[in-house]
Amino acid sequence: MKLLRFGERGAEKPGMLDAEGNIRDLSGHVDDIAGEVLFDEGLAKLAAIDPETLPVVDGSPRLGACVAGMTKFICIGLNYADHAAESGMEVPPEPVIFMKANSAICGPNDPIIVPRGSVKTDWEVELAVIIGKPAKYVSEEDALDYVAGYALTNDVSEREYQIERAGNWTKGKSCDNFGQIGPWLVTRDEVADPQDLAMWCAVNGERMQDGSTKTMVYGVKHLVSYLSNFMTLHPGDVISTGTPPGVGMGMKPQRYLKPGDVVTLGIDGLGEQRQDVIADT
Repeated sequence: MKLLRFGERGAEKPGMLDAEGNIRDLSGHVDDIAGEVLFDEGLAKLAAIDPETLPVVDGSPRLGACVAGMTKFICIGLNYADHAAESGMEVPPEPVIFMKANSAICGPNDPIIVPRGSVKTDWEVELAVIIGKPAKYVSEEDALDYVAGYALTNDVSEREYQIERAGNWTKGKSCDNFGQIGPWLVTRDEVADPQDLAMWCAVNGERMQDGSTKTMVYGVKHLVSYLSNFMTLHPGDVISTGTPPGVGMGMKPQRYLKPGDVVTLGIDGLGEQRQDVIADT
């Protein structure tokens, strides 16, 4: 299934994408794509619904983040060896963990907002793992059983705030609209191998990133298991798993986003995003 949320920000409704690409309204069955809806049992109930029986949503509504009720937006740094190299950093001996503030979360096509005074706002196409049930001390062997599905995300980053302003990376990752998630939550049964997904990102039509989840240093199974040893993962929590090379910081000369730019990105089977870059006011 491809699950989504549509409508104005803060008033999104749950939906499902049918085989023809139409949005179907799920609000008669569930309140939101969150909580126990993401359990195996909850997803099974949704899968049993014939999409043809659901109301069609007319037009092209705004899409919100494809999951709600998230308690944590966890990000993994330097998880592609070639991206670590372009950043001038070593591949870490264990996953690098940082948090993105939940206030950064927005819809897949919501604009990227360049913070006041920012000159180093950057793009990062990433695979997001969405947790489906509480996970604590999970083995790698069982890790994927705790995954509800996968989504596309843009881990937008302000590199000056992240690297040059002291402290940890969170301040460079948590500005408003620095966390586009979606368009859909694709349930895990539709993703045969999360370690074999092509991914890309373009700025103004110029391809910047071309990569694959094959080249992750630490794969999805390891990350879910690893994180569950430090914190309980709850339904709706998102793990953004790192980015391949081609970010603006790694270019020579470096290249960053400015108002008027357009960012597009995608992952095979998980959809695409489009974001206008605007200035904060």
